[in-house]
This record gives sequence, C-alpha cells and structure tokens, in this order.
Amino acid sequence: MGSIELGTTQKLHAVFVPMPAQGHVTPMMQLAKLLYSRGFHITFVNTEFNHRRLIRSRGSDAVKGLPDFQFETIPDGLPPSDKDGTQDVVPLCDSTRKNCLGPFKELVMKLNSSSEVPQVTCIVSDGITGFGREVAKELGILDVQFWTASACGFMAYQHYSELVKRGIVPFKDESFMHDGTLDQPIDWIPSMKNIRLKDMPSFIRVTDVNDIMFDFMGCEAQNCLKSSAIIFNTFDELEQEVLEEISAIFPNIYTIGPLAMLGKHVSESKSIKSISSSLWKEDTKCLEWLDKQKPNSVVYVNYGSITMMTDEHLKEFAWGLANSRHHFLWIVRPDVVKGDSVILPEEFFEEIKDRGYVASWCLQDQVLAHPSVGVFLTHCGWNSTIETISEGVPIICWPFFAEQQTNCRFACTDWGIGTEVNSDVKRDEIEALVKEMLEAEKGMKMRQKANEWKKKALEATDIGGSSYNNFDRLIKEAVQ
Repeated sequence: MGSIELGTTQKLHAVFVPMPAQGHVTPMMQLAKLLYSRGFHITFVNTEFNHRRLIRSRGSDAVKGLPDFQFETIPDGLPPSDKDGTQDVVPLCDSTRKNCLGPFKELVMKLNSSSEVPQVTCIVSDGITGFGREVAKELGILDVQFWTASACGFMAYQHYSELVKRGIVPFKDESFMHDGTLDQPIDWIPSMKNIRLKDMPSFIRVTDVNDIMFDFMGCEAQNCLKSSAIIFNTFDELEQEVLEEISAIFPNIYTIGPLAMLGKHVSESKSIKSISSSLWKEDTKCLEWLDKQKPNSVVYVNYGSITMMTDEHLKEFAWGLANSRHHFLWIVRPDVVKGDSVILPEEFFEEIKDRGYVASWCLQDQVLAHPSVGVFLTHCGWNSTIETISEGVPIICWPFFAEQQTNCRFACTDWGIGTEVNSDVKRDEIEALVKEMLEAEKGMKMRQKANEWKKKALEATDIGGSSYNNFDRLIKEAVQ
C-alpha cells in the first residue's frame, strides 16, 4: 500500500481490545497487522483465558510478539478454567461488561506511563467491548469501534428497541418458537427488505426484555454510535443499501473489507506473519487430501468456533453427508456437541472411508481457496461469510445464533449465493441440498453468482478500490 508519512513525531500507538472469542479475535488481528504495516506500534489485548489457549495451541513464542507488536492480558472476570474450548457466550458477555473496565483502564494507564512504548494514540475496540470506548473517553484518547460482524447485522441490532416499542418483543410465552410467529414479515427497517422475525439476530427470541443477550447486543450496538468512527469488515457493493442507511445515522463509517484481501497488498515480514490469532491447533493434512480431489467436487463443512448442537443433529449431518455420496471435508470441533464429547458411529467411518475427511480445525482461508471445494456448509458467521464470498464459493446455510440468521437471509436473497437448511436438520435434506449444489443447475447458478461477488471483492480491495481508499482515509482521519 502507498505509504503515508507519519511525521517525525513519536510513533502512533493503537491498542486493540477484541471480544474474547475466535470470530472476533481473527478480524481484529487482521486489522492490527494492517495498521502495523503502516508504522503503528500495536498492543493487542487478550483475556488471560485466551492467552493461555494461544500458548497451548501455538507454544509460548506465539505471545512473545515483536518490539512494536506486543501482547497484553486482562482478566475476563469469570472463574478460572483450563478447558480448551470456547467459553459460554452469555456469562462471557455479561462478565466482560461488568468486570473489564477497571483492569483495561489500569493497563492503558500503565502503557501511557511506560518509557518503553509510545503514548497510546487510539483505542480500537471491538463493537461489543463497550468498556474499551469508556476507557478511551475517561482518559481522553481517540476511540474507534470495529464492528466485526456484518453491516446488516448491525442495522438489525439498532432496531432491537423498536421491537419493544412495537410490542413485538418480549414474546408472551415459548409458543412463538413453533407457531409461525417468527415467519411474520418486518417491513419497517430501512434497507432490509423481505426479512422476517426469524431473520433478525436470534437474541430477540425472548420472553423477558431483561434477558442478558437481548439487552447486551441492543445496547452495545447502539453505543457504537457514541464513538468517533466505526469500521466494518465489508465492502460497499455487498451491503450498499444497509451501509447508506447506517451512514445517514452515523456518517463516520469506514468499510475496509474483506480484510484478508486488503492484507494481500501488504508485504509482511516473516516475524509479523508468525503472529497468529488461532486458538485451535489446525490440521494441515486436510489440504493434501484436497489436492487429490477433482475441482468443485468437495463439500466443506464447518460450523465456526462457537456453534453447538445436539448429538442427534450431529448424526443427521453425518449421515446426510455420507448418503450424498459426494466427497467432503468436515470440521468437527471437540466441543461441538452440547455438554458431551463427539462420538460418531464406527459404521459412519466405514461408509465414508474413501470420500470423507474429518478434522478438528483447519486453515479455513486456504481450504476455501482450494479449487476442489465446490460448496461450503456453514453456520453463516460473518468471518466465514466474507471469506466464502472472497473465494467465490456458494453456501448451504445452517445459522445457529446471533446475526447468523440475518447473514443467511441476505446470502439467500440479496446476494443469491446460498440456500438454507431447516434448523431441525434431517439427513435427507442435507443429502438433497448437497446434490443440488454440486450437481444441479441451481448450484451452478449460485457458484456463478459467488464468483461475481468474488470479482467485486477483489476490485474493492485492489489499489484504488473502495475498501483500499477507505483504509487510507481511516488512517488519515480516524486513528491519529
């Protein structure tokens, strides 16, 4: 990327504070590396729990950092645990909100009184770590929010309070889950046509407005608007109407995605390349297995880092994939089954031995870029969605929670790259959808559409493209 003179004054220093879950840490790390490539000193703040997980998955060198790319930690306020899995989202969100402000403020003050590092010039907070913004305000430091999910998800969260005003939420009792209530269309959110209650981020599904996640996500999204700027990992053309509406409420937005594509314009030194944010050990042999498969012939299945399911659903997925007779690479995290270890039947492995590969984690960007991958069965988390768009791979969507439902709806309607699985998954449906996506014309059309989006993503992040230029603007206007 073109260099920008930072003047002869002291180096700029950005402190990054992600929500301590893999799907948030990954894009925050991508952005941190981009700012580092522009001469910033970086302090990347993990929780103590995730710091230990990084060391477990990558060794202690992973957190040594570099002279001007340092790792620090704060406690998350939860009881200590050594489990090697994602923490439960609800207590984690509740605890970071109540307990992280003090320790984070202490850390920033410590950095500012140290002669070893430059003064902190800005705090880049994850859109749902409001304590980062509070500390910036208290200490008079520039604060920028990075909303790590989709712009359509952000827009939906902005309307949580409206659902309450209109008497839609809270629901009277649990019957709304299966009596058709969720199919009710919503036509009053600007820029979000054809959406139903079930396409709103799933935390609206409550019978009490004081529910932790309903309150947390609605408030955090609203509070982003109190910041000096908001960054989105998306590109203008993909979420155009939504972005126009957001900038009408809040003009200081910067769309700089897909971040991984933008990162390709940065020549990374070997030392910065070695800094990784993956909290899981990756299986790299699956890439060798993919090398042996035909182009566009493999179903890649990954439900992200948080999704959990019942043992029964796992078995339905397993037999649906096996019965499709297509080759597949299936990522099954050790903690994917609620409260249980994953046990797939022996006869399943017997059935798939020539055409299935099961691993516990992988380098997803490399898998999606592999020519043999023909379709991605995904939970529709934003990182997975933007990565599949970047590689032109169509999707089978099984959204689990949060704004995954919203991403799924946009992928299937506005972007034309996906088809949805019923939440109560059945093997016959999985088998039929895999065949449709890999053999039928409908699947071919979606692959074509996905490739068109890939081209647009490439254009946006190329030199002179909208995301590329927005990143330049971000550096000039928002973070120094």
